[in-house]
Amino acid sequence: MTRLVHAGSVVVDYVYRLDALPAPGAEKTAVSHERLAGGGFNMMAAARRTGMAVVFAGRHGSGPDGDFLRAALAREGVSVALPAAEGADSGNSVVLVTDDAERTFVSWPGSESVLTEADLAAVSLEPGDWVFVSGYTLSYPGSRTALADWIEALPADVPLVFDPSPVVADIPGGILRRVLARTTWLSCNNAEAAVIAGSGDARADAAALVPHHCPLAAGTIVRGGGAGALLHLRDGTAASVPAFKVTAIDTNGAGDTHIGAFVSVLARGDAPLDALRYANAAAAISVTRRGGSSAPTDDEIREFLAARPNEATAVGRRTRMTA
Repeated sequence: MTRLVHAGSVVVDYVYRLDALPAPGAEKTAVSHERLAGGGFNMMAAARRTGMAVVFAGRHGSGPDGDFLRAALAREGVSVALPAAEGADSGNSVVLVTDDAERTFVSWPGSESVLTEADLAAVSLEPGDWVFVSGYTLSYPGSRTALADWIEALPADVPLVFDPSPVVADIPGGILRRVLARTTWLSCNNAEAAVIAGSGDARADAAALVPHHCPLAAGTIVRGGGAGALLHLRDGTAASVPAFKVTAIDTNGAGDTHIGAFVSVLARGDAPLDALRYANAAAAISVTRRGGSSAPTDDEIREFLAARPNEATAVGRRTRMTA
């Protein structure tokens, strides 16, 4: 079975649901509260539930949050490559989810924020492995240089999937350029693409990513939430795949679900366009469920797609990029 080696981070999400965010200086009582595995866990869960073997190659703590995360990974069948960090716990994030399905984060980094050269040297890759890296890990001063060095030293036949994440602007330009130069598949949202490509126009930014920022990439995905996703391949082919129409109740983890599902089916041989429609379906299902790790299984996604044979079909698949 092809493996996904996730060289990123996992944290504990403390999720509070409320009708709306409180005004500055005000107080609100949450409707509900949950403690969930978050961060990179959501992407790994999506890949694992859709049939891919997954190895977590990031740091994790030895305190109660680290224990909680390791138990969650074990339940998903995710292997853990590194031992728990001595004397440090995993980080956490306060997640405020409002009635409009939006989420607001306040994060505190822990042991996952220091990924060293020695840690990465202990990660053993196998033939057929795919590697995933998140911008969160590259934003940490204690991780970014070692991780960028490791990425550049990856064997040429190992695909690298990169999610720049909402903190892409916090990644030093030199580090970001090094990682983009080695990226095989880039998956980002409209705002992240704007930080990288600069125009702020989603279609123009999507078209510019491969020729100007990811020269070795097989392709790039720009996710637009309810507007669907844009696909650009190295050969210049471009396509827009609309989102499926659902009623969203919680968008936390939708992007992670999308990436995990896309990589899983792409790695087993599906065409990029088919993999993107599959990923759109996975994300659509996830936003109808509460919780960041709400990724569906392969059977659930295929049942969803079978019920919507004519919805969210790609347009413009033979368009040539001009940027």
